[in-house]
Amino acid sequence: MRFDVFTLFPEMFPPYLDESILKRAREAGLLDVQVHNIRDWTADKHHTTDDVPYGGGGGMVMKPEPIFAAVEAVLGAPPACPVILLDPQGRPFTQRIAGELAAQPRLALLCGRYEGVDERVRQYLVTDQISLGDFVLTGGELPALAVIDAVARLLPGALGDPSGAADDSHASGLLEYPHYTRPPEFRGWGIPDVLLSGHHAEIEKWRRREALARTFRQRPDLLENADLTDEDRAFLDTLRQSLG
Repeated sequence: MRFDVFTLFPEMFPPYLDESILKRAREAGLLDVQVHNIRDWTADKHHTTDDVPYGGGGGMVMKPEPIFAAVEAVLGAPPACPVILLDPQGRPFTQRIAGELAAQPRLALLCGRYEGVDERVRQYLVTDQISLGDFVLTGGELPALAVIDAVARLLPGALGDPSGAADDSHASGLLEYPHYTRPPEFRGWGIPDVLLSGHHAEIEKWRRREALARTFRQRPDLLENADLTDEDRAFLDTLRQSLG
């Protein structure tokens, strides 16, 4: 899968992309991330990429000309793949959306800066807008890295454990169950006996119930859309009854 990232600050990407899972995925040929400096497509000696907003007001706005020129030079006109603007006005990013994006062979990520992009970029170039949540960051570079990371984990072969992504929080609509590792006792705190039992069916049952309980306590809103069995619902009913 290939990502084309368009940014004013390309130097922000290599430190993160050259570590851990993303590095291994790139070395294995599973992931290709090409970072493009929008300033390379400016037409003046100062490489101007922003200007004051029409109508007045504070801040600067990213100009449309270098953005269109950069995207179309790399992707064609019209672009040959989805062009996603990382912007606080976009749809909130979720694991489900990560799964949708992982099915694409190629994606373009456009990193906004300053007060945002000229509205004509949204109207005539961008095909989707994604936000990490209801807050504002300095630019779209961190959200772009978050999207690349979340999507890359879903690519077949990217994780050492083929089922690893399926167990992650939100993958099934629930938060993930607790994890423990050696030593079996630390500062007097042990681990649940079931995890030492070797009884895989009981372990899976415990993990499912722990995931349900954790979601019930910490993110009950997720349960509205989670894929629940009758046994799950019965267990949740006992949790609600325990609260009186």
